[in-house]
Amino acid sequence: MDRRQIVTGLAAAPFASVRPTAGSADGEDWKRILRERIPLYGHRNWIVVADSAYPAQSRSGIETIVSDATHFDVLRTVVSALAASKHLRPVVYQDKELSFVPEQAAPGVEECRRQLTALFRDTKVNTLPHEEIISKLDQAGQVFEILIIKSNLTIPYTSVFLQLDCAYWSAEDEQALRAKMG
Repeated sequence: MDRRQIVTGLAAAPFASVRPTAGSADGEDWKRILRERIPLYGHRNWIVVADSAYPAQSRSGIETIVSDATHFDVLRTVVSALAASKHLRPVVYQDKELSFVPEQAAPGVEECRRQLTALFRDTKVNTLPHEEIISKLDQAGQVFEILIIKSNLTIPYTSVFLQLDCAYWSAEDEQALRAKMG
C-alpha cells in the first residue's frame, strides 16, 4: 500500500487490541473505547494518536489499542470528541523530529505535515524531541491513565500527543487562585 494513500485516508483494516478490552473486536471498536474513556478522563490524562510503529508501553496505566484506521480519521475523531466535551481541552504535542524528516526518506511526510498544520491551525502545537514527550507520558502513566490509539500510518514521527487539560478552568485561573490562597 502506498504511504500517500494512508495519509490521504484511503486505507482501512480491521481492529485489533494490544491490551484486551471489553466488547466485540470490530472496525469501530476504537471509537467505542474512545467514547467510554472521555467522560472518565480529566486533566493530566493523555490520548495519543500514534503511527503504526509506535511501541506498546509496559506501564499498567497505558492502554494501547490498534484501530487500523487512517491516521487522520483517528485524529479528527479524537479532536472532535474532545471539542464536544464540556470538561476537556487538549494540549497538543508533536515530535520535533517530524520537521526534519525528508520526503525522499518517508514518502507522504510533506502531505502529512500539511494536514497536521491545517488540523491544528487554530491550536498551539508544542514541539519537543520524541524522547522528551515519551518521558512526559511515562511520568503521567505512573499516576494517570493514557490511551494510545495506533493508526495504520507508516511515516515516522507523526504521532500526536494530547495532554488533557480542564476546559472550564485555565492555568491563569489556577494561578490567581493560588495567589489568593497564599
